[in-house]
Amino acid sequence: MARSSKNSIHRTAISWFRRDLRLTDNPALLHALEHAERVVPAFVYSPDEDRSWAPGAASRWWLHHSLVALDAGLRKIGSQLIVQKGDSLSALRKCIRETGATLVCWNKLYEPAALERDAEIAAALADDGVSVEQSNGTLLFEPGTVLNQQNLPYRVFTPFWRTVEKLLPTLPPPSKAPRKLPPVPRGLARIDIDDLELLPKIRWDEGLAQSWTPGEIGATQQLKQFDKHVASYPTGRDRPDRAETSRLSPHLHFGEIGPRQIVAMLRHPAPGAAHAKGADSYLRQIGWREFAHHLLFHFPHTTDAPLDKRFAKQKWRRSTSDLRAWQRGATGIPLVDAGMRELWRTGWMHNRIRMITASVLTKNLQIHWLQGARWFWETLVDADLANNTLGWQWVAGCGADAAPYYRIFNPVLQAKRFDPLRGYIRHWVPELARLPDRWIHQPWAAPEAVLQKAGVELDKTYPRPVLDLGESRKRALQVYSQLR
Repeated sequence: MARSSKNSIHRTAISWFRRDLRLTDNPALLHALEHAERVVPAFVYSPDEDRSWAPGAASRWWLHHSLVALDAGLRKIGSQLIVQKGDSLSALRKCIRETGATLVCWNKLYEPAALERDAEIAAALADDGVSVEQSNGTLLFEPGTVLNQQNLPYRVFTPFWRTVEKLLPTLPPPSKAPRKLPPVPRGLARIDIDDLELLPKIRWDEGLAQSWTPGEIGATQQLKQFDKHVASYPTGRDRPDRAETSRLSPHLHFGEIGPRQIVAMLRHPAPGAAHAKGADSYLRQIGWREFAHHLLFHFPHTTDAPLDKRFAKQKWRRSTSDLRAWQRGATGIPLVDAGMRELWRTGWMHNRIRMITASVLTKNLQIHWLQGARWFWETLVDADLANNTLGWQWVAGCGADAAPYYRIFNPVLQAKRFDPLRGYIRHWVPELARLPDRWIHQPWAAPEAVLQKAGVELDKTYPRPVLDLGESRKRALQVYSQLR
């Protein structure tokens, strides 16, 4: 709750929500409550300010439902979300005029365009005589605060994570959500969330709605569910046919849960060493997220250009048909097609499958990693600029801590190893479901009689591969060895 007027510094503060769509452990909201009698929660939708990386369709779907959930949460404690659309500075100034606010609080975003935009807004509001407070509600530690012994940014994950892991005990515990907020002033200019037009006009989003529960409550439920089987995470995390990953990535991206909450939950006292081992394994993935933001902060050009400058001269193939086959899950390579169909249907893809599909696109097909990054950006509900950039450059071999150039995932061998029961492919590529286990990973090699018995007719019921895995691997190795 806000302090009494006797102790308050400001009469009214604006808590500017962005990708911190939660009430629990929200530093900006907490600061506003501690330094003002009245807090006005505000959200401004400004996709043009993200420049060339405006939110994709799946992200917009998630944002709509997350805003609805946040507004519902605020209304339960006496407030509501004031929604605007357009230029952020203009919208904030309008809200300031209407409310008389003298303090604006927000949690930082660390993408290049956001940093530049926020600096301009902070300077403009200061010129207006309005106080600004920027907090970190997105990461465990702010980019720029974790450096190596030479005071330079890390470019390799393992030493970065060792440093971060040592700092984890210094984290403050997550703060609780406020139980009550003062009502916002009447008559404030606002629009309905529906007016943002975030949902698709052609309703292709049924699979997303069946797969996810956006919002803070959904995020908390997902973390509790994951905590029940975290002990099996070190081995289960590589099995796309099992629900043994956290599925917290979209909740984290939209700030429906903060990383400190995850650390606190997973490091609570629990019986058995297995839980602790699983928790440490998963927290390493939180560290990878931190590393991604660390890299993007220090090397902002990498959203569109390789960190390793040698790869700037790489010649990529241009093939609309091959790219389209990859996007549609019609490459003729079952594990790749299963992953791309899962992505289209649910807005999400298992991490191992992300690596495999990205490897096939960039190394076997030799199509630019940015083409893949753009497609993931459009279709992933957890599309995050830092993670997306790091992931694609890692697979393509042109980024920090990149996979060796000779690491080219073989989707047939990967399927045999990580989809041993063939359940993942059978679920997402049902036209192959009747094939025997021996052939379902590579139907092009199956005898004709086997195909006929399973009802599979290549190039009719299922496509032949768009590439030869062996020959394309040889070509990729030749290209990469020349670059290096």
